[in-house]
Amino acid sequence: MGTNRVFALVIGCVVSLVAFAVLGVGVLLLFGYVAQDDEGRISLPTAPLTTASSALVSDDVSLVDSIDPQVSDRVTVSVRVTSSDPAREVLIGIAPTADVRDYLRGVPHTVVTDVEFSPFRARYDTVAGSDTAASPLDQSWWSARASGTGTTQLEWKPQGGSWTIVVMNTDGSAGVDVDVSAGVRVQSLGPVAASVLAASAILLVLGVGSIVFGAAGLGRRAASETVSESEPVEEPHALLSAAEQSRYPVVLTGARPESLSRGLWLVKWILALPHYIVLIFLMAGFFVTTFIAGLAILFTGKYPRGLFHFNVGVLRWVWRVQFYSYSALGTDRYPPFTLHRTDHPAELTVEYPEKLSRGTVLVKWWLLAIPHYLVLSLLAGGWYAGFRLAGSGDAGPTGQPYLFGSVLGVLVLIAGIALLFTGRYPRGLFDLVLGINRWVFRVAAYAALMTDEYPPFRLDMGPDDGEVSSEKPRR
Repeated sequence: MGTNRVFALVIGCVVSLVAFAVLGVGVLLLFGYVAQDDEGRISLPTAPLTTASSALVSDDVSLVDSIDPQVSDRVTVSVRVTSSDPAREVLIGIAPTADVRDYLRGVPHTVVTDVEFSPFRARYDTVAGSDTAASPLDQSWWSARASGTGTTQLEWKPQGGSWTIVVMNTDGSAGVDVDVSAGVRVQSLGPVAASVLAASAILLVLGVGSIVFGAAGLGRRAASETVSESEPVEEPHALLSAAEQSRYPVVLTGARPESLSRGLWLVKWILALPHYIVLIFLMAGFFVTTFIAGLAILFTGKYPRGLFHFNVGVLRWVWRVQFYSYSALGTDRYPPFTLHRTDHPAELTVEYPEKLSRGTVLVKWWLLAIPHYLVLSLLAGGWYAGFRLAGSGDAGPTGQPYLFGSVLGVLVLIAGIALLFTGRYPRGLFDLVLGINRWVFRVAAYAALMTDEYPPFRLDMGPDDGEVSSEKPRR
């Protein structure tokens, strides 16, 4: 593979990942901006809190030791308290946790450990004591405080360290019954959200562009070293057998081995780790290039050749790793690190479609493929064909099936046990495993927009798939 193209693909994946993270932050900031009230405050619902002790105390709020002054100047924490007794004066204050602990040592108080709003429920941790609290108004260590009757509001600029919020009667007497509303005000939140979203868009464009550049180059390189999937066979169509004419454009093969190691399959998950790492980046590129190809098909009816050959190469790579590991245990020969066709026992080819339907590109990968997904959820586990293969499911970056979560997983486990005790892979079992995998990859290619031909609902068992090769070695 071209070093520059590989580098572009990896950098594109990393930049795109960063872009999505920044996008998430931007979306949160945008939601915060929309949720602001007329005062520019983002508030939680009001919580009615009560205690028979001398104080209501929050859990410790630990902030980083050093907060950027620009952040601190823009952010204001706001807490409002309203006493149930309009004539009673209450204090709301925030102070270093160590000072609050010293002040309330021996004084009965209540720590609010958790608050849920739908439905409302507060959890308290009561701290016993027999002392009477000194007047909170006389304490000098408050970082910020406010007191009064009716509704009292405290505002505080965040600082590094460990902090505690305290609500008390100003005379330190027992029995605190208040409604509390906490919120935050962020200065210029709208422009900040817009800036973050713009930065994420720029990063995403750069990342996707780098992925497409790398993938298209790798796809063209793979196609140049072998006759591409798009080249037709030399024989006239009329001379082909009925089986050859009706073959599905996705051809998956796996040669049945003469012999296999009895115990190697127990550690193949370790041996395949380098492939899993590479496939994380390849499958990220696969998702992006499939999306770009979908846009191209929607407007032109054509699948860009470079992206097509790259995606076929990725599926081929995935199939080799799966054939070696826990989708088949079909070979002890280590998979090559290449998108190209080789003499490895596991191979996959896809005929290049000269023309694709523009309309079905919007529905084939989800709506039209749903019947297959339902069947394959039993045969291969979960949304294996369309999504787990691409690493978005719980099965990992190569879509390996659960050993006990699908028919395929159980069959492969039986094959492994048979190898362990007999050193042989039962032929009928091997053929069935290949048939399920063949179904999976046909649906995967269809969902990835590589063909308009609907996958058949059948198990074409056996190693060969009735292949008529659409690729020939270069002459």
